[in-house]
Amino acid sequence: MAATVTSIEPATGATLWTGETGDVEQEVAAAREAWAGWASRPLTVRVEALRRFANVVRGKKDEFADLIARETGKPLWESQTEVDAVVNKVDISVSAYAERTSQRRLEGSLGAKVAVRHKPHGVLAVLGPYNFPAHLPNGHIVPALIAGNAVVFKPSEKTPAVGEYLVQRFHEAGVPEGVVRCVIGGPETGKALAGHPGIDGLLFTGSARAGLSLHRQFADTPEKILALELGGNNPLVVWDAPDAYAAAVIAVQSAFLSAGQRCTAARRLIVQDGAHEELVANIGKIAERLIVDHPHAAPAPFMGPVIDNEAADQLQEAFLDLMIKGGRPLKHLDRPDETKPFLTPAVIDVTGVQSRPDAELFGPVLQVIRVPDFDAALIEANNTRYGLAASLVGGSPQLYDRFWSNVRAGVVNWNKPTNGAPSNAPFGGVGLSGNHRPSAYYAADYCAYPVTSSEAETARASIGIGLRDPYAANNLEG
Repeated sequence: MAATVTSIEPATGATLWTGETGDVEQEVAAAREAWAGWASRPLTVRVEALRRFANVVRGKKDEFADLIARETGKPLWESQTEVDAVVNKVDISVSAYAERTSQRRLEGSLGAKVAVRHKPHGVLAVLGPYNFPAHLPNGHIVPALIAGNAVVFKPSEKTPAVGEYLVQRFHEAGVPEGVVRCVIGGPETGKALAGHPGIDGLLFTGSARAGLSLHRQFADTPEKILALELGGNNPLVVWDAPDAYAAAVIAVQSAFLSAGQRCTAARRLIVQDGAHEELVANIGKIAERLIVDHPHAAPAPFMGPVIDNEAADQLQEAFLDLMIKGGRPLKHLDRPDETKPFLTPAVIDVTGVQSRPDAELFGPVLQVIRVPDFDAALIEANNTRYGLAASLVGGSPQLYDRFWSNVRAGVVNWNKPTNGAPSNAPFGGVGLSGNHRPSAYYAADYCAYPVTSSEAETARASIGIGLRDPYAANNLEG
């Protein structure tokens, strides 16, 4: 008898969805059987199917957003923006495929032509996260399908209902059922899918720890594509900001949007010692006003709970550990109801903490670090093994140029939050934040491989050097 997976609404504790663990062998076999037929269809046919998918999702926006809100706990308004991102991904991916993997004809030697075209890998596995359970896996699935791949998708065991719903919309739009498969399960199911010999690659969004494990798992299979989109210990540097309140708003948006459960969320606020009081005071005042409530509450909340009680427990333990090591709470991480994972936004000064842990605290915790000068701010910003997002608020264009040139991150912003990266640009990081396979607009790069062909309509060949003279040979015999 198959094991069951149960999804619990974070905000209420109610059971939302229950289903059986899927069969990896069966799902991979179905995708393997279907992918060649899908790849052989003209690109225009595949694109049209994906446009129908966008229309189907658009028509079910309210239903889809409600499901995302209930399963993740994020506010309904934020879930609606996630559904919009799912829809918009199709047109963006079509444009990206045309630009990044377009067919090209070049001139070769002796009248030959050189063609550059792209082929799909085959069957790609997609492992999705819980924080954006529709948008982030969809960011892999749509470009993979446009390129001609089949997909086996395993959603997070914390958001299986959204994953199943997403795949059903592809089928409803006419994408063949064998081309997009959904396999439900926990970490063991993910490991089985990642290690299955029938896949040709894996596209993953999740934690750095899981990414490192996958990197080791794929070490012996260099023939398979592996695209890792991991987390970040992202710095937000505020320096010579003329408007302390505006800078504080950007800091709050960076740190606490989605209850801090974004890989691009600001984890570290780096400020000039002695010139930081007004900024930090404003952050505290704004954070105190943020509404933390269930997804459908009125007035609408800024943030909901974190994903589950286990995540809330871990965040509370991490906050307490920072305090024990010398951190000074400026706004405590409170949990109004111990039976539910609602956390209030927290701010803690960790300047005096020795050997600060280089960890992604995936929740509403902002760590303040005071430094004496901008050189020290740059050193502190790069004081991490991660390298996903970084932002500078304030300063001159010359200071931003210096920041941009020296900070180590794949997303570098100025006077903007660390989060909210555009989908029409590449998205990815360095260090522990990824393996140099940026997603979003550049997802087309890892969904197909280039094929270079030298072509001529008539075979013409000669060897002009290194051959014996046949006549000279005859003369010697005579």
